[in-house]
Amino acid sequence: MRHKLSLLFLLTPFASYADVTLPALMTDNMVLQQKTDVALWGWAAPGEAVTVTVGWQKVPRKVVADKDGNWLVRVPTGKAGGPYVIKVQGNNQLTINNVLLGEVWLCSGQSNMNFPVTKRPNSGSYTGIINAAEVIPKANYPKIRMFTVVQKVADTPQRDVQGSWAVCSPETVGNFSAVAYFFGQEIHEKTGVPIGLIHSSWGGTPAESWTRKDVLEKDPDFQSILTRYEQGLTQRPAYETALAAWKQEHEVNPQATSPKPVEPLSATSNKSPYKLYNGMIKGLEPYTLRGVIWYQGENNAERAYQYRKLFPAMITNWRQDWQQPNLPFYFVQIAPHRSQNPEIREAQLLTMQTVPHTGMAVITDAGDSLDIHPRNKQVVGHRLALWALSHEYGQAKLPYSGPIYEAMKVENNKVRLQFKYADGLQAQGGPLRKFSVAGPDSVFVPAQAQIEGKTVVVWSDKVKQPVAVRFGWSSAPEPNLYNGAGLPASPFRTDQWPTSTQGKR
Repeated sequence: MRHKLSLLFLLTPFASYADVTLPALMTDNMVLQQKTDVALWGWAAPGEAVTVTVGWQKVPRKVVADKDGNWLVRVPTGKAGGPYVIKVQGNNQLTINNVLLGEVWLCSGQSNMNFPVTKRPNSGSYTGIINAAEVIPKANYPKIRMFTVVQKVADTPQRDVQGSWAVCSPETVGNFSAVAYFFGQEIHEKTGVPIGLIHSSWGGTPAESWTRKDVLEKDPDFQSILTRYEQGLTQRPAYETALAAWKQEHEVNPQATSPKPVEPLSATSNKSPYKLYNGMIKGLEPYTLRGVIWYQGENNAERAYQYRKLFPAMITNWRQDWQQPNLPFYFVQIAPHRSQNPEIREAQLLTMQTVPHTGMAVITDAGDSLDIHPRNKQVVGHRLALWALSHEYGQAKLPYSGPIYEAMKVENNKVRLQFKYADGLQAQGGPLRKFSVAGPDSVFVPAQAQIEGKTVVVWSDKVKQPVAVRFGWSSAPEPNLYNGAGLPASPFRTDQWPTSTQGKR
């Protein structure tokens, strides 16, 4: 009997091995990028023939799975529309329903991108936008589709993610990223096309967590990131011992003042380098995108000078992986907060100025000096949408940036500043503030400032020979320089003097 069962087992085909399977992104309610060649892919038995039939074309696409069982076809898409059905036929048949053609954006970063529309239970002040009660009942947008990637730390690149598409409604919008939703809502309302929003973020994470391992390995300036991680792994046993002793001490004596041991990085930490790229980004490739919006930087503020190079490296990494060298990448400048130094905002400004096809939403007027998670996310989504509408959707006349410092000229004891995007310069809520000026001694003092046409003139009676100006250069500034479109100016400095984070790696 045993031999007969063994023979039967050997002769029975492994149906689960031969069945065609699809990535999580290729499921009901998906949105595919319009007017391009989109990637459709999955897995099957090696050598298995796979036929893909899409509802907007009559001719099916045929492909044979490679020796590892991977298959991929690229299918032309027409203009926005739907719903359509996609059928994938191999040893089995899979059907994807309610598919739309439209615009697809990846929305990533840390906690301020993860911040949902509604307040989560037991979340303290971390979640819930200021106008949730007004926004949620109106979120009836069946042509906006939302996909949230399940958070995952991975040692090696993953071929897939976990998640599913949801049709935007008052019942589904609450737990979705507020910034992503407001961005997508405005694009949808201004263009009328379906919008697919892929949300992949995790609070408290640095940029290196979202960057491919070999990108970090190949650059000497990033070696300290990998070294710190390796040291954390070796320090883990000693930390566990110290933590147990600390807990025991405080159980015996609740008044004990000994500091809690600092936790080193671990193999399962979401702050570890490259682990979130492996677990939450790699599995999204090569899903065809229109662009990326990004809200992160807080966890790199202590190494802001390094972020000048790290952030552009991450952007290049993603563009290379998606084989879209001009992939639009729009990001949010960090809001004022007591824990955030001005150098992180400068690093972001420099990225916008040096990396093509990027844009930055300035939100100096939408922060909270005591809360790292400001709750006005609507203004954030709106200012990101301005960049996309102007650059991607033919609304070139739409203002999209506040004043950006361009040049300075010393005129006797005053400094004249020139700006890009300077039409209609104005001071909101009183005289211009948060300007400072320094002489050759590099000592900055508060300065007076006055708008003259498209320039700002800055001076102080205490500085007879000015050589440098700074604006909004503090952790939690409240500047008030805007252009005629009501968009705030980015903080900046005209000098290149050493900063506090310059030697930190």
